[in-house]
Amino acid sequence: MSFIVVIPARFGSSRFPGKPLADIQGKPMIQHTVERAQEAGASRVIVATDDERIANVAKGFVDVCMTSRDHTSGTERIAEVISREKLIDDAIIVNVQGDEPFVPAENINQVAANLSANSDVAIATLATPIIRADEVLNPNVVKVVTNQYSHAIYFSRAAVPFERDRMLGNPTYANPDLYFRHIGLYAYRAKYVRQYVAYEPTALEHIESLEQLRALWYGDKIHVDVAQAPPPVGIDTPEDLASLLHILSER
Repeated sequence: MSFIVVIPARFGSSRFPGKPLADIQGKPMIQHTVERAQEAGASRVIVATDDERIANVAKGFVDVCMTSRDHTSGTERIAEVISREKLIDDAIIVNVQGDEPFVPAENINQVAANLSANSDVAIATLATPIIRADEVLNPNVVKVVTNQYSHAIYFSRAAVPFERDRMLGNPTYANPDLYFRHIGLYAYRAKYVRQYVAYEPTALEHIESLEQLRALWYGDKIHVDVAQAPPPVGIDTPEDLASLLHILSER
């Protein structure tokens, strides 16, 4: 199985400007992400950015594609890479976020393999069981519900499914055993990415601020598997990074 990893990387971030270039044990964050993609066995790794600062650093260890500043999602940025690099329709593309320096290589390979094995789906992605009740009620934790075929029914920032008999009487109640957290790692074929960005944006994706809902709105299948490796802790702020570095220093 051959697949290409494209890593969208933006410099601008309201909570952590310049995050992809933050130093982690002597390397910029984006380099750690590239190394995880290489460990996964990608045939090629491309960093897609609209910022010269990121490009100038990344060119030292990976292919870089400069893209427009006008994109509103990573998938739109990847569509430009597909066009610029003239990638063939059947090329499997894995979207790995540039601020995921410790994304397990096994999970990158897993989504690529799942897409390859399920020719009837448009997108492959991952989820992991939620273990804490507070995560169920946290809108920053995206929940996913699937059907018997492991196809996504819906993604939401709300508590979905809603356990009516218990949660109506106690809005702070949540049973984490019922929930899966979506992991924002996607695999799709180049032809589908072109199709996706040609769709008109939808109300649901704007309401939830979740781009994958566009695919569901238009009837496209999203395969969701349970991640083989535990997902890493997200790095959203400089404080998150400081906590991570403290943990690493104690190992």
